[in-house]
Amino acid sequence: MATMPLPPPHAQILVIGGGPAGSYAAAILAREGFDVVLLESAKFPRYHTGESLLPSVKPFLKFVGAEDKVKNYGFTKKPGGAAKLNHHKREGYTDFVALDPESGSWHVIRSEFDDLLLKHAEECGAKVFQETQVTELQFNPNSKYSDSEPQRPVAAVWSKKAPSDNDGLAVNDIITGEIKFDYLIDASGRRGLMSTRYLHNRKFNQSLKNVAHWGYWTIVNKYMPGTTREGAIWIEALTDESGWVWYIPLHDGSTSVGIVMDESRSSEKRRASKQGLQDFYLSQLHHLAPGTMELIGARGKLRNADNSNAVRSASDYSYSAPTYSGDHFRIAGDAGAFIDPFFSSGVHLAFTGGLSAAVTIAASIRGHAPETDACQWHDAKFSTSYTRFLLVVLGVYKQIRNQEAPVLSDVGEDNFDKAFESIRPVIQGTADVGKVVTEDELQKTMDFVLQIFGPVTPDMQKSVSSRIDPKLLSPTAPAMNAVDMAKVIDAGDEEARIVLSNINAWKPLRPLLQPSENFSSESHIGRVAILETGKLGLKGA
Repeated sequence: MATMPLPPPHAQILVIGGGPAGSYAAAILAREGFDVVLLESAKFPRYHTGESLLPSVKPFLKFVGAEDKVKNYGFTKKPGGAAKLNHHKREGYTDFVALDPESGSWHVIRSEFDDLLLKHAEECGAKVFQETQVTELQFNPNSKYSDSEPQRPVAAVWSKKAPSDNDGLAVNDIITGEIKFDYLIDASGRRGLMSTRYLHNRKFNQSLKNVAHWGYWTIVNKYMPGTTREGAIWIEALTDESGWVWYIPLHDGSTSVGIVMDESRSSEKRRASKQGLQDFYLSQLHHLAPGTMELIGARGKLRNADNSNAVRSASDYSYSAPTYSGDHFRIAGDAGAFIDPFFSSGVHLAFTGGLSAAVTIAASIRGHAPETDACQWHDAKFSTSYTRFLLVVLGVYKQIRNQEAPVLSDVGEDNFDKAFESIRPVIQGTADVGKVVTEDELQKTMDFVLQIFGPVTPDMQKSVSSRIDPKLLSPTAPAMNAVDMAKVIDAGDEEARIVLSNINAWKPLRPLLQPSENFSSESHIGRVAILETGKLGLKGA
């Protein structure tokens, strides 16, 4: 009879969850030589949605030695994204490869992508135990590092089912155990063990309480086949302003097509139509997404249409928390915060949180910074990255739902100040970042970042560069505000205004998409990250 592999009694660093945040953090820390144990409740590969990735995943993967594995796997290449947010205008396009053919990304089947990452973490030296559920955390009541912070977690209780060939146990008997640890990374996904069960600090954004319905189609068309845009994600606002559609081609020949809709509007529509989920999903596509239906075409087939599970549904609430760390623990990925999938930022934020958790734990172990400072750095990095993408998403929803929509409801101002450090100079033409962010500034910023989805084509850029200084069109040129642009653009030259606005809107976000630059140059509490293998941690800015 086989002996069942069980988690050890102790780990220097315990990671809960084997999704992108957990696998990434575990791989980094194991490569640093730390003792890392990862417990994952599911058996990989397992299904997960969120199939479209940003170009930032490439440098993230390169840092941990996994870029070639993903690059050579055969995932669908993603050269950019097309977004039709107004049905009276041409769609906008965000081009990832115009300046560098290697700067694109991928659309992935997440079960395969996540499995690849988890296996890579194991190859890096992390001890991985699948089908092992953490059911409870234990805390040291005498180890608070401040009166306002939670107690230090010191052990986890786990459980798993026994296999059929294990000595003395019947099939599916439950085995339980305990593992003690020095540091904890909670990457348990939306379950969010620390946030929901122990900290009780998860806050939902009431303006982004959505529901998603999606299925997989075959025999459909790609966006702009035969051009440099073939394979791009297609995004389309529903014509009744209730939400939007994603259209993502995958390497197995299927295309993921999903509808994200305000939850109350969706429920109201379903009650009125008296339709089941699949019929409701199909009717919304047919009546409210003409561009998507044109891509699906007359031959398009919903995969497994005869089965009840052909169309999936899930709540798509956006949430965050005031803190993502505490005494010897860090929270990363969806365990801490989740944002609407419009900008495909899920895996990016998972990697950001995973890297930040790894950097700050390494800094604490190596004495680069006191544990309290390491926690503050992680909180600042995680929340600032989240907030910058939130500004993009809020701007998009402002367009989708009309100018009168209350997109700023229940959004606290305290999280925005750091995010504005790179955006406010563009909006206001000033580097003043000390004052509290006002609602008027937020509205201006959302209008500004929305320009990244402007209807800009290569021909438009070429045309504009012939009549203004082409250096101004460089993504590395200094950012310009509206007054600056008016000085170099002839009155009435709308094409030049659109092109220059699009380029300038990207400038505050570009550092986010280069994690090595972002982590090594963006200072929090007077420190920046050391991203050098074997020396990972923090140093003075």
